Amino acid sequence: MMSQFLAKEGVKNLHKPGEKLVTTHCCYCGMQCGMHIRVNEKTNKVVGVEPRYDWPVTNGKMCPKGVTAYQTVDHKDRILKPLIKKNGEFVESTWEEALDLIEENFKRIQRESGKDALSVFGGVSMTNEKCYLVGKYARVGLGTRFIDYNGRFCMSSAAGGFLKTLGIDRGSTVPWPELEHTDCFFIAGSNTAECHPTSIQWLWRAKDKGAKLIVADPRETPTARVADVHLDLKPGTDSALANGMLHILIKEGYVDHEYVAKRCNNFEELKANVEKFTPEYTSEITGVSIDKIIKAGHIYGMSPRSVVMFARGVEQQTKGVDNVSLYTSMALLRGQIGKFASGVATFTGQGNGQGGREHGQKADLLPGYRKLTDPAAVEYVSKVWGIDPSEMPKPGVSAYEMFDEMLNGTIRGMHVICSNPAVSAPNLEHVWKGFRSLDFLVVSDFFLSETAQFADVVLPATTWAEDEGTTTNLEGRVIHIRKVTEPLGESQPDWKIIGMIADRMGRGKYFPYKEASEIFDEFRLATKGGKADYYGITWERIDKENGVFWPCPSEDHPGTPTMFQESFGTPDGKANLAVIGWKDAGEIPTKEFPLFLTTGRVVFHYLTGNQTRRVDFLMQQCPEPYAEMHPALASKYGLADGDMVKLTTPRSHMTIKTRITKAIRKDTVFVPYHWGEELAVNQLTSDCLDPTSRMPEFKVCSLRMEKA
Repeated sequence: MMSQFLAKEGVKNLHKPGEKLVTTHCCYCGMQCGMHIRVNEKTNKVVGVEPRYDWPVTNGKMCPKGVTAYQTVDHKDRILKPLIKKNGEFVESTWEEALDLIEENFKRIQRESGKDALSVFGGVSMTNEKCYLVGKYARVGLGTRFIDYNGRFCMSSAAGGFLKTLGIDRGSTVPWPELEHTDCFFIAGSNTAECHPTSIQWLWRAKDKGAKLIVADPRETPTARVADVHLDLKPGTDSALANGMLHILIKEGYVDHEYVAKRCNNFEELKANVEKFTPEYTSEITGVSIDKIIKAGHIYGMSPRSVVMFARGVEQQTKGVDNVSLYTSMALLRGQIGKFASGVATFTGQGNGQGGREHGQKADLLPGYRKLTDPAAVEYVSKVWGIDPSEMPKPGVSAYEMFDEMLNGTIRGMHVICSNPAVSAPNLEHVWKGFRSLDFLVVSDFFLSETAQFADVVLPATTWAEDEGTTTNLEGRVIHIRKVTEPLGESQPDWKIIGMIADRMGRGKYFPYKEASEIFDEFRLATKGGKADYYGITWERIDKENGVFWPCPSEDHPGTPTMFQESFGTPDGKANLAVIGWKDAGEIPTKEFPLFLTTGRVVFHYLTGNQTRRVDFLMQQCPEPYAEMHPALASKYGLADGDMVKLTTPRSHMTIKTRITKAIRKDTVFVPYHWGEELAVNQLTSDCLDPTSRMPEFKVCSLRMEKA
C-alpha cells in the first residue's frame, strides 16, 4: 500500500522540512536505479536517499548498495587534497605542486622514450562525458596509443559476441519493462537475484503470468533456486551447453525457419556443426543431466516470447565471445530478436558499462563505436577534435596486456582514472610488479584504493553526486546524472583534472570546457553517424522522456528501445549464426590442481569494494571473502564451516574461511572478489585471455585445497 501511495502522490512527503530532493540515479551497477538524494538546504550536505517510483526500469526498488550509496559522498576517508608520495609516505600538497610534478615527469618520460611511453587506464563507473574525454585525453592530450579500461575485465566478451552475430553491441535488444510479458527466461552465468536484484521484479511479474525460468550456473544461486530447470554445468562448458540447446531446437522443430531464412546467415553450417551435440554428448562435457538438458530445450523452444540473458559467468572465459555468440544464436533460431518482450540481454556490471565501452576508452575504438583502424572514422573524429588525422595514434593493447608492456619497459608512466586494477585484474602478482616497475604513476580517485597505494601522485576526484552528465544503463537507455552537492574539499571532476593535465602538456586548447554540458555537445557530434549514435539525444530530451535509447541519429528521432526490428548491424543486414565447436578452458583441473575455482559477486559489495567496504552496514553483512564449497567436498578435506582453508592455484595462494553449502557443484569452489591485498582472490585467477575480446578467464582456473 505504501509503495502504491508514493507512486501516486509523488515524492512530496519523502523528505523532512529543511531538505531538498535531487532526482538522479544510483552510482553502482548497470540497472542505474532511480533515486532522490536528500540534501540539507542549509549545509548543502547529502543526508539520505529515497527511491524513485516514477523510474520505469526499477519502479522504486533499490538494493542494499544503492540505499547506502549516499554515505560515500561525505565519508571520512575521502581524499580532500592532492597527495604526493615522499619517502614512501603520502603527504598533502597543493594542486599546483602536484601538477608541476606530473608535468615534469610526463614530459621527461615522453622526451626520453617517446609518446607511447605514457598510458591511460580508464573505467566505466563514470559518465559518458568523462569516458569520452578519457579517450580523447590519451590520444590528443598525451598522444599515446596505450589506453584501455576496466570494462575489458567486465563487458568486452559480450561486446565481441554481439558484434560477431548482430553487428552492433548494445547490451539489451529489448527494453526492460517489456520483460513482464516474456514467457521464458534463459539466464546463463548470472546470479541475478544478488547481482542485479532490482531487475528480478520483472521475472516475478512474468512468472505470475506463467513464465518459465531456466538458469545455467555451477552454483545453485538464489536465482537458480527458483528456476524450473537448473543446468548445473561445470565451469567453462557454456559453449557445449549452448550447442546442445541449438541441437534440440533444430531436432525438435523449434526453429523459426521463415525468420532464419530471411534474416540470418550460416544456418546449414550451424545445423551440421551441432549435429553431434546430442543431449548425451552435451551431458558428458557439461556434467548436466540428460533429462535437464532435454527439458530446458523443450521449455525454451516452445515459448512464444523468450529472452536469453547472461553476465560475467558466461563472458569471463577464454571462450567468452564464443559463449555469447552461441547463446545469441539460440534467440536467432527462435526468431526472437527484434520482437516484443523477446531477444537477448546482458546484465551490465558497472554503472556505465554500456556507454563507457562505446566512446573511445578501448584500445582500438573511437567515439560512436568507430574502429580506430577505419581511415574514414579517424578522419571524422580528427575533424571533430581539431587535429590532423596523421596525429591520431594507432591501436594499443588490452588492459591486462598493458602490464606486460610495463614490465618490458615500453610503458614507463600511467594515469589510472576511476579504476582499481590492483584488485580487479587477474594474476595480481604480475600486475603489482607492473605498477612497481613504472617510473611514474598518477591515480585519480576519491578514496585511496589499492591501486592508489602504488601511485606517486593521487589526485582527489569527485563522487557521482558532485558532478553532472549522462550514463547508459543496461537497456541502452541514456539517462541523466544530476549534480547533487558541491565537491568536497579540493576534489575536482575527472574532466577538469584531464583538462588541467592536458594544459600542462601543451594541449590545453583541445580541452576548453567550462561545463560538462559543453563536453556532451562535442560528444554527441563525435558519435554522429557511428554505430552507437547519440547525436539526437539531449539532456532536455532525457529529462522529458525518462531516458532516450540509442541509436538516436537526430533530435526528431524517437530513439530505439527495441533493436534490430528490421535489419541487423552487419554489412548485409543479416545476423550471423555462430558455427563454433567445443574446446576446453584455458586452464582445467589436473592431478596437482584437481578442483575448479570460480569467482563472483555478493549483493552487499560492488566491484573491488573500494567504496562499499567503507560503508559500515555493508561490511557488517559481508565483512570478508570466503571459500564456498559443497559439504561432500569439505568432508573430503576434513573441513567444517568457518575453518580456515588454504587455496592454491598455479599462480599463488591465499587463506580464508570456508562456507559450506549444498548449493554448489562438488568439484567447484567459489570466492567473491571484492577485497584487496592478501584477501584478493585475483591473486589466484588465470590470465588466459579470450583471443577476440582479450577478456581474462576469471571464472575458470584449477585449484588445490588444504586445511590451514
